[in-house]
Formats: sequence, structure tokens, C-alpha cells
Amino acid sequence: MTDKIALTPRTHTTPPAKFSHGVKKGNVLQVAGQVGFLPAVEGQAPTPAGPTLREQTLQTLANVQAILEEGGATWDDAMMIRVYLTDVDHFAEMNEIYNAYFEEQGLKEAPAARTTVYVGLPKGLLIEIDALAVLS
Repeated sequence: MTDKIALTPRTHTTPPAKFSHGVKKGNVLQVAGQVGFLPAVEGQAPTPAGPTLREQTLQTLANVQAILEEGGATWDDAMMIRVYLTDVDHFAEMNEIYNAYFEEQGLKEAPAARTTVYVGLPKGLLIEIDALAVLS
């Protein structure tokens, strides 16, 4: 039986409740929903990367990537990415940012993905992303 390993990169705060930023078991890695908070600074509350969708999306993707790397994965190991937006009008802009980001990353094959509108994020946050990866 393979152990389940909780993942919290040094760039992330300790979760405020009993959950992990990511969990790896065997060759499966689940990244919990991430938002666009800047890297953690001890003693300071989490701070959004900025007020714009672009700033928050790029930081959110960086936060997901940090957890993938902590678990020994890369974007090429991602099988599924789920994006949650707080505004339906952000779909087109998010798709542009997302496509450019993964082109820069040199992603070989695109993972399955879905985007939905979710209005339950804390005030000021525009996007949340989670991912499922399978390591070779």
C-alpha cells in the first residue's frame, strides 16, 4: 500500500483548516483549488497578486505549478485542470492568458479542462484552479 503524502510548498501558507494544498498517493497527485495569492510571507495574511484577472491567473497557475513540482510532477503530467471564474465575462480573457501561458511552458499535450463560474470565492479573488496529475 502506498502512503498518502500531503504537500505544502514553502511558497504556500499552512492551510487554515484540515486540508492540504496537494496530496500525492502512488503516481496520482491532486492539487487542491489554488487562488492568486502571492508567495507566503511569515506573519502576513495572504495577499492577492493584484486586482486584474491576468495578475491573478498567472499567480494561480504559478501556485498550482509549485504544488505539482513539490510532488515531482510537471504540467505535462496534468490530466485534468479545472478553472473556476467569478464572472462569466472573464471566459475569453482567461482563455487567452491560459493558452499563452501553456505555450510558454512548452506543454506537449493539453490536459482535459473545464471552466465554470463560481461565485463563492473570497472578496477580490477572480479565479481558482485545481489539477489532477498522474506521474509516469
